[in-house]
Amino acid sequence: MNDVGSATATRSICLKLAYDGTRYSGWQAQPGRPTVQGAVAEAIRGISGEEILPRGCSRTDAGVHALSQIVGFTTRSGLSAAVWVRALNARLPPDVTVVAGCEAPPDFHPLRAAVRKTYRYRIHDAPWRPVLQRHLVWRWKSRLDVAAMQEAATALVGEHDFTSFETTPSTRPSKIRTVYRLGVARRSSDADIPEAEVWMEVEGNGFLYNMVRIIAGSLVMVGCGKRRPQWLRDVLAARCRPAAGPTAPPQGLVLLAVDLDPEPAWAASPLNSEA
Repeated sequence: MNDVGSATATRSICLKLAYDGTRYSGWQAQPGRPTVQGAVAEAIRGISGEEILPRGCSRTDAGVHALSQIVGFTTRSGLSAAVWVRALNARLPPDVTVVAGCEAPPDFHPLRAAVRKTYRYRIHDAPWRPVLQRHLVWRWKSRLDVAAMQEAATALVGEHDFTSFETTPSTRPSKIRTVYRLGVARRSSDADIPEAEVWMEVEGNGFLYNMVRIIAGSLVMVGCGKRRPQWLRDVLAARCRPAAGPTAPPQGLVLLAVDLDPEPAWAASPLNSEA
């Protein structure tokens, strides 16, 4: 890597990351705690010697996973995006990987570029405990009524004030978000055990702090019979966090996909490590 530091102009690099969040205190760097952002920053420092704190499109919480975290950073290194991908994967810990990378415009910021995000939440409600998947699911000990959860979920689709679904206190001035899709379905586990899990997938233009996990916790209250499906409409109208259900634990949540603004032109092409 004798071209490290050979370029003087600042360049922007965009990466697509996947990680198992089990042992991390979330995405955002915190003193004395392992974080995904910190792991990527350390890998960058080992490659180019630069002290860079990469930006992410989502501040995933402690224990939350990702298959499509979009990351951006600026560098004075002459390394191509493809070389950055290979070099980072050689230095990152085994529970973090760069799936793809490309060059980005100088003003690229993952949070601003992300126009749509999709999250999946997994609940294991079979009679037996999940063993191999225990760090990826919320274990629920009774069978959930998926049809009731599906009915309840329809209340949250569209543009709404989601104050009831945000952990307080909050610094976000607007609680208005648009949910394009909210589906609930019974799925087989990764061990191909039929109908062992319930998956909730939600797609929106943005999410409040813990919004997806509070939606999941509220839908489980409907699924286990503690609330009726119509209750979610009352929760939404209340605009008060105590009106909603519990915050589901982090390990069942994964950032599944992120859509980037198609302008500028680079975003119109799929991210790939040969960019």
